Amino acid sequence: MLIDKVKARFTHNVLSAEEAHGEETIVVDRDGAPEILRALRDEPDFAFEMLTDLTAVDWPQRTPRFQVAYHLHSLSLKHRIRIKIEVAEQDAWVHSAIGIWKAADWLERECYDMFGIMFRGHPDLRRILLYDSFEGHPLRKDYPATRRQPIVEETDPVAAPLRSSR
Repeated sequence: MLIDKVKARFTHNVLSAEEAHGEETIVVDRDGAPEILRALRDEPDFAFEMLTDLTAVDWPQRTPRFQVAYHLHSLSLKHRIRIKIEVAEQDAWVHSAIGIWKAADWLERECYDMFGIMFRGHPDLRRILLYDSFEGHPLRKDYPATRRQPIVEETDPVAAPLRSSR
């Protein structure tokens, strides 16, 4: 079982682990996550060459409120795993995984845009789906569904590109 291998290799960084319906999930601490993710990619026992998805979950009634989830796939060993990092609302950030998997680039930007979770070390962390003056993060459970956003003047993105949000 992958869970046992990861727990044995990173005893101090694994907060919890479970297997349900054939899917293995491990919750790791935020500070140890970069080392764990790099080892999951590089070490032959794991060989997770592919980051298939990166997203977040908002649990408004829980502490910590957010979880960032990495869905990893080993093409060579034909196994999968989900790694989660718990993130507090008042300190909503995790380390960027872009140096480990290039696929993390736009996935982290989407997660930042929709949930407001920062990815430290990301080279271009800015909104990807919404415009710069959009207020809030629409996938947070406390975002009001009937909220009106500021009207943005229509522009031709080729003739007059929008300013960078950085």
